[in-house]
Amino acid sequence: MRIAVVNNFFPPRPGGSSHLADHLARAYAAAGHEVLVLTAMYQNAPAVEERDGFRINRIPAWTLPKTRFAANFDIGFTISPRVKRRVFTLLDEFAPDVIHQHGQFFDLTWLTGWWARSRRVPTLLSVHTRLESPLSRFNSAVYAMADTLLVAPLMRLHRPKVVVMDVLMDRYIRKRYRRSISGTVAIPVGVDPTVMRGGDGEAARSRLGLPTQPLILSVGHVIPQRSRIALVHALPGILERSPEARVVVVGGIYHDEFLKLAERLGVEHAIVTLGARPQREIPDLLAAADLEVHELEGEGFGTASLEALAAGTPVAAAVRPDNFLEFRIDDGEQLFIVPFVSASEEKADPDALAEVVLGILEDPNARERVSAKAQRFVEDHFAIERVAEAHLTTLEGLVRQPRR
Repeated sequence: MRIAVVNNFFPPRPGGSSHLADHLARAYAAAGHEVLVLTAMYQNAPAVEERDGFRINRIPAWTLPKTRFAANFDIGFTISPRVKRRVFTLLDEFAPDVIHQHGQFFDLTWLTGWWARSRRVPTLLSVHTRLESPLSRFNSAVYAMADTLLVAPLMRLHRPKVVVMDVLMDRYIRKRYRRSISGTVAIPVGVDPTVMRGGDGEAARSRLGLPTQPLILSVGHVIPQRSRIALVHALPGILERSPEARVVVVGGIYHDEFLKLAERLGVEHAIVTLGARPQREIPDLLAAADLEVHELEGEGFGTASLEALAAGTPVAAAVRPDNFLEFRIDDGEQLFIVPFVSASEEKADPDALAEVVLGILEDPNARERVSAKAQRFVEDHFAIERVAEAHLTTLEGLVRQPRR
């Protein structure tokens, strides 16, 4: 097959969907398929690049101004009449049998969906982010309106088959897009289980200047869906019993309320922010950490958490045991589940979070107890080879269907 992979986010830009798109493109190419990646220009990355058996075309982009409404996120947009002609020309030259799109609200998804409709080419769409705001009802209402008036109608043009990664996404897709898609397929997010292993924990601690302190690692961009607010609320209780504990936050800070809260609570001294770091630095940090924690808003369980599990690092997360559609999570087996505030408020309870974190910090065997099970859990369900195989089966099925 000739497969076009489309995502505004792609390495060297960090992020979960960026790395997943890269992993899948490599897996598709390794399986013998021709692969073209279309993505937005990012920093000094080359406009055209060939590596790992596929070609990357980066489209000139402008960045959305950082605002609280957009969670201060640096989203690269490409849309313009000139870009439309360029994208259509690239796709006409490549002539894909199928397009795998990432992100329902990106302009490259809309442009390639437009092309796919006009050429009767099937599309598979991976929805990575729900247009919802856990902190603002007003923003959530605006996002819902955007879904209704913009995203769903544009999706209806090419009626993609949609990859559903967990139960929360399944609920969201059925609510917002059920009349705009041709169906769904359950495939969890995929990771390379080996990429975060083999880190040098002592080297990371030396660079941080934290040779012996209990280290709570928190990986991922700070946005409303991963705000770290509950973690800061839990810190006074953590520091009362473990005063030397430090929280190390790795990722771009697009929502800084947790830092303001830390200052008000007098715990800012216990937080170290590193900003976005290259992926090559994360294994050392995971090896150094006593645990990793950032999934606290009841928003599911993403790539960064899976990679931490694959590295054998204990993970604490506010996640439902039935978060994934085809298998369950067992508390204390693969990871440590943080109780929600209540059945109606599926966010981490700060007091319960403090107890979970302290339980791990005070248990010298915590890593040994869950490490092997966590690694096996990721290998059995989320290894990129398995996930890529499921995607390829789906793509092949789309290609075999009669053209609409």
